[in-house]
Amino acid sequence: MIIAAVAGLISGLALVAGAAIGWFARVPRVVIAAVMAFGAGVLISALAFDLMEEATETGGLLPSIAGLVLGAVLYFAGDLALERASARRHRARSGAASSGSGLGIALGALLDGIPETAVQGVQSAGGALPLAVLIAVVISNVPEGLSSTADMRASGRSARYVFGLWAGIAGACTIAALLGAVLLGDAGGEVRSVVTSVAAGAILTMLCNTMIPEAFREMRAWTGVAAVAGFLVSYVVHAASA
Repeated sequence: MIIAAVAGLISGLALVAGAAIGWFARVPRVVIAAVMAFGAGVLISALAFDLMEEATETGGLLPSIAGLVLGAVLYFAGDLALERASARRHRARSGAASSGSGLGIALGALLDGIPETAVQGVQSAGGALPLAVLIAVVISNVPEGLSSTADMRASGRSARYVFGLWAGIAGACTIAALLGAVLLGDAGGEVRSVVTSVAAGAILTMLCNTMIPEAFREMRAWTGVAAVAGFLVSYVVHAASA
């Protein structure tokens, strides 16, 4: 359980570290876009090789598909609700930028972070820290926290709100890792498969709806190059630990 808690806490703190950079450092928009694109590439590799592959090997194809679809639906519904709430807030505070994209990334971090860290907890139940998945999560969580916080800061959100949000998500990740070790360590392969693939579905939907479009607005054709670099780094980590 200690190993599971450490894995979950490190994953969550990577989001907080990214948020601190996004809040206290005046990072140029083009750099934020590059970080977004790089993080998107990392996440694409992680969801393909560390999540969906693991889910299929653990519980089979059908549970993996079910979890993927469920994760996509959960993110889509949550993102739509946030977009509408952000639009109402924008109308109420004329002149303020919309914070929909920042909150959308935070929602994605929560929806993929909980099952992701739960999986880390399951893997930690054997007494070993799941380094490959943990490294991929940390590499991708820093850009998520940075880019989301930069958007929320620009929209007028307070430091208390932003860091309270990320601290809550970090805490949820730690608890999810512990629960994964305790409750899912002996669960059947199909259950673990669904939990793992839910994260993949939420990640992929968030990337297409938020991170990649936001990065493309600033970087244009260079977006793909940065994404490939992120994918390559994450894939090398995966291949080296296989």
